[in-house]
Amino acid sequence: MAKSKAAAKKVLQSYSIKGTNKVVKAGDCVLMRAQDPEKPPYVARIESIEIDGKKKNVIVNVRWYYRPEESIGGRRQFHGVKELFLSDHYDIQSADTIEGKCTVHSFKNYTKLESVGSEDYFCRFEYKAATGGFTPDRVAVYCKCEMPYNPDDLMVQCETCKDWFHPACLNMTTNQLKTIEHFICTDCLDDSKRKPRNGAKDSSSLETKVELLDITVREICCNIVYCTALEDSWFPFKKQHTWTVSIHAFQGHMMQTGNFVLVFIL
Repeated sequence: MAKSKAAAKKVLQSYSIKGTNKVVKAGDCVLMRAQDPEKPPYVARIESIEIDGKKKNVIVNVRWYYRPEESIGGRRQFHGVKELFLSDHYDIQSADTIEGKCTVHSFKNYTKLESVGSEDYFCRFEYKAATGGFTPDRVAVYCKCEMPYNPDDLMVQCETCKDWFHPACLNMTTNQLKTIEHFICTDCLDDSKRKPRNGAKDSSSLETKVELLDITVREICCNIVYCTALEDSWFPFKKQHTWTVSIHAFQGHMMQTGNFVLVFIL
């Protein structure tokens, strides 16, 4: 007996969520009913919508988002309440399990929201479900605790070094922090106190940052000085010409000719 051919699946451009007036399409993020009613709904991104030609059931091909507590490493201190990981776990689900739409923002866009609604989430990592690996595997860290930024936590920025700090890491309460108009961290305050006065030179600090009185220093980064000459000098540049040069090159010239005054900042 000849076998009957399987009914072909038809791709749908959209699907109306049952019991609502909301319509979803490929690329939308949705909330999907969990088997355990005590658990929050799962979050997934729709890859495609199809209708089974034989049973007339609508199915969705999805890519799951994982919550931090669902990952191998579990939830950590810097994970936000609304944080999700875009996994490499693909699945097929009945469209009947879709409860509603949601928005998964980029991390940058999420931090710019004036208010966060119940359907707002954010994602900054992709997650490999089999190995527990993340992409990217490194992110910027802040504060004395050297933790990645958690958008749910209040932080304050130092006006000098531009780093961000948690109130608890400063031994302060949130209310105390809110009363401060201009915040400078303890490290920058200590640096300011150690700065020599009256142009005094410290021979023990030849590899620290420098400021030249006859040269306008625009920026100091690592061992490179970004500056602008105020007048013609031994440098082969005209007035107001901006250039970069190693700190050690400045130090060598100052020590040989004494044409400029050098102030070391510890």
